[in-house]
Amino acid sequence: MTTIIGVLALLMGLLWIGQGTGYIHWPASSFMLDQRIWALWGTLLAVVGIVVIRIGRR
Repeated sequence: MTTIIGVLALLMGLLWIGQGTGYIHWPASSFMLDQRIWALWGTLLAVVGIVVIRIGRR
């Protein structure tokens, strides 16, 4: 269960990075598009996801 939560956090973080940097324009009406702060939050969430995945695999 912990690994699934970690994977979801990682994927959501990657989505936020893509939206914040402007590489992913989905959904088209998202307030997160081209907002660098969301790339920063996404990076933080992705790192947390990786840590949770590692904890879950022990």
